[in-house]
Amino acid sequence: MKKGFSTIMSAQFFSSLADNALLVAAVELLRLSQAPSWQVPALAPMFALFYVVLAPFVGAFADALPKGRVMFISNSIKILGCMMMLFGSHPLLAYAVVGLGAAAYSPAKYGILTELLPASLLVKGNGWIEGLTVGSIVLGILLGGQLIGARISGFLLGLDMPGLDTHIDTAPEAAIAAISLLYLVATIFNLYIPRTSAPLQPIRHGLAWMVRDFSQCNSRLWADKLGQISLATTTLLWGVFGNLRLIVFAWAAAALGYTTAQASNLAGVVVIGSVAGAVTAASITKLDKATNVIPLAIAVGFLMIGLNFIRDIWVAVPFLVLLGALCGYLIVPMNALLQHRGHNLMGAGRSIAVQNFNEQACILALGAFYAGMTKFGLSAFVAIAVFGLLVAGVMEAIRRWHLHNTVVHHAEVERLLNIARTDGH
Repeated sequence: MKKGFSTIMSAQFFSSLADNALLVAAVELLRLSQAPSWQVPALAPMFALFYVVLAPFVGAFADALPKGRVMFISNSIKILGCMMMLFGSHPLLAYAVVGLGAAAYSPAKYGILTELLPASLLVKGNGWIEGLTVGSIVLGILLGGQLIGARISGFLLGLDMPGLDTHIDTAPEAAIAAISLLYLVATIFNLYIPRTSAPLQPIRHGLAWMVRDFSQCNSRLWADKLGQISLATTTLLWGVFGNLRLIVFAWAAAALGYTTAQASNLAGVVVIGSVAGAVTAASITKLDKATNVIPLAIAVGFLMIGLNFIRDIWVAVPFLVLLGALCGYLIVPMNALLQHRGHNLMGAGRSIAVQNFNEQACILALGAFYAGMTKFGLSAFVAIAVFGLLVAGVMEAIRRWHLHNTVVHHAEVERLLNIARTDGH
């Protein structure tokens, strides 16, 4: 890998680690304040909100400045959101501001891969970044659970600064203060990300033009035969994965009687499988064979439904490892294919912004749906069953869609060959 790749990976790891640890702290903050139960699942769509709203602009922003600088600005916004949550803003509002920083960060972190690495290394590069991202998601949830636990939170609350009253009096507040330091570490790494030789694309037009440009880029990617399949697959997988983290809290409470801290510990086991799956995909999957993994995504849907039948921790652990491995194995080659097509069609930053818009819109829609089910009193078991059936059904539709595209493509190639043979005679 080229110089600077490890710096990008380090910045991404700490930033994502803090995002997900903050999610657990926000869940506990809402619980202690006795907020309505629907507000906990509402955290995921609130985080996704600015990904959707700002999608037409963040791609152009990422292409207009050196991507290391974009990542630095974005992490600074995340620190602001973290401080808002710490000093009294509503957790849903503060987590939305963190989502604003993440929305600006994502096109830069993925876009710089296409600038730094050749196409032959894109799957391997994605394997590393997706492995670290998925790992940091689960480790962040695990860390958040430890920070709000009695032992570590008691230690943090016992730290006094002479002559300074911080007004940090509860376990989630102490956790948020510690998490802000993780964002600071990520921001420092951002300062050392190298400038690539890729030319910048200054923003020369107004907001209305940018919306039209984004709309055209979105249409262009959906019209591309490979782009539409990879985009549909990653959109659905991330839409489910983005909400599954919060569903696990409800499932662990209903099936195992776990608290927030205990549920976060259980979620940590998924990292073993997800990283292994991502690394395996990076090692054995080629870019031109990426679509071969689609049938496995159907199995993910049915495995999710299987959670409803588990009541024993010793069964849950290997089951979640397997579920994580499949997710990691699926996401890496499909993301690489999507980035490759998008980079060729419209540029790295814009293509990632289109990808984020679709994925986060799916998280927003599924999260709102899940929050609605919670508000009307449906159980976690029903929600998991609905999500599992949805994943399996839609992925089967995507498989058939890809098969149809392949048949049409082969027929068109054969038609052109026949014309060439006729002309040759």
